[in-house]
Amino acid sequence: MSTDISDLNGRPVIIGGGAAGLMTALQLAPERVVLLSKSPLGAEASSMWAQGGLAAPVGADDSPALHLADTLAAGAGLCDAAAASRIVHAAPAAVEQLARLGVAFDRHADGSWRLGLEAAHRRNRIVHATGDGTGREIMRALIAAVRQTPSITLLEGVEARRLIVEDNAVRGVLAASASGALTIATNRVVIATGGIGGLYADSTNPGGCFGQGLALAAHAGAKLSDIEFVQFHPTAFDGPSRPMPLLTEAIRGDGAVLIDETGQRFMADQPGAELAPRDIVARAVWRHRAAGHRTFLDARKHPGVDFAQRYPVISAFCKMAGIDPSHDLIPIRPAVHYHMGGIAVDGFGRSTVQGLWACGEAARTGLHGANRLASNSLMEAIVCARWVAESIESVSAGPRAMLRDDAMSQASDPSAVRPILTQGLGVLRDRDGIARAIRSLYPLACGHSVASDAALIGLMVAIAAIRREESRGGHFRSDFPHTAASAVPSSLTRVDALAAARDIVESTPFAWSALS
Repeated sequence: MSTDISDLNGRPVIIGGGAAGLMTALQLAPERVVLLSKSPLGAEASSMWAQGGLAAPVGADDSPALHLADTLAAGAGLCDAAAASRIVHAAPAAVEQLARLGVAFDRHADGSWRLGLEAAHRRNRIVHATGDGTGREIMRALIAAVRQTPSITLLEGVEARRLIVEDNAVRGVLAASASGALTIATNRVVIATGGIGGLYADSTNPGGCFGQGLALAAHAGAKLSDIEFVQFHPTAFDGPSRPMPLLTEAIRGDGAVLIDETGQRFMADQPGAELAPRDIVARAVWRHRAAGHRTFLDARKHPGVDFAQRYPVISAFCKMAGIDPSHDLIPIRPAVHYHMGGIAVDGFGRSTVQGLWACGEAARTGLHGANRLASNSLMEAIVCARWVAESIESVSAGPRAMLRDDAMSQASDPSAVRPILTQGLGVLRDRDGIARAIRSLYPLACGHSVASDAALIGLMVAIAAIRREESRGGHFRSDFPHTAASAVPSSLTRVDALAAARDIVESTPFAWSALS
């Protein structure tokens, strides 16, 4: 590696090469920062795959108050209303900032925004770029800006393995590359590593997004919040490809409907029909499939012949599968798409560990509650990056003390964890299924294998899920199908989760054979 690592000591370190990490680095300019990306920029970032766009109240008939109301309704009582209000009020300015960075958003001939409609939005407020290629276009512009910013030292192919923490304060980052291990002394670290979709067999996320940032934070002693809430997108393309291609909700916003092999429109009688909140649609599709039906997205009439022009990316992969959406049904099924929970942070992205911030999907800001409103996530990443940067700028670099030699952890592999979470922590959950998952994950999480970090995050999700004895948003318990009168956020540390799992495993040893 040609970069002199010793010259990087003392700089803020941003871990993650998606939209949240890139935007945070740009917001910190001209302060010198280090950006770590385990893959070439964009290669394993969920942001690159985002089709829907950014939700922002920029339409003439819209307002931040309406956007906030829709966000709170989708969040099923678990949003932080003050945080959500602050974020949605900042959304229009974030869109304008991206446009200044060169993002080519879709516009009408008069220059006004071309706005789409998605589920649970009462207004057309989704700002798109190149139809269904919004994430790709945003990442193109951000990557170009980062590469042209001299204050950003970009280390691609470098993976953060552990944070060095003393007295609940960050002191450095242990990382690994093809050239070997490296240690960067710093008292300012941002985790922007994305979600946990790679912990499941069926996901629309890149396979490399499996909660590594959450594991870094958990090992550092940070609190995680609301991590039982996993959003399943109801319309992933039902085929052999992994990650699963996504069929954006905007297609249903354009009038496409869900039908089965008999032609029955099985969502027609539900409030909101195909544009009901995602958790409701996902469960309806899941149950219909469990009853023996096949499920399809029918876009033959709407958008019909305009499909390829409106959704070129989706049209291309459908064509590769031998499907013409203007004439053929598109097979769909639910798949893991977004993680509402994450590292517990305040309004400036600060975690419970001094010197550790989080931004994007890895953070739990309180915006999404129990069920993310469509297209609020890219918007959140862009908006919150500015506040994270402002907070970091207020903290001076710490002393460049000699760091101790910490043992380098292995690279993680979630393969052993995927079938466990897929079976026990899916669209529909119950105590027995979650308990089986805990029993399988606990020894892996306590070990030192390549599966340990992935198992730890899976275990923490399972502990949070077994404790929440209600159904709310993305967390549905078939043994507790009703929603509790009050919404209480969950909070969990690594130590808490391991102790709770041990108690569950040891308290009913006689029952495990029956549950296996």
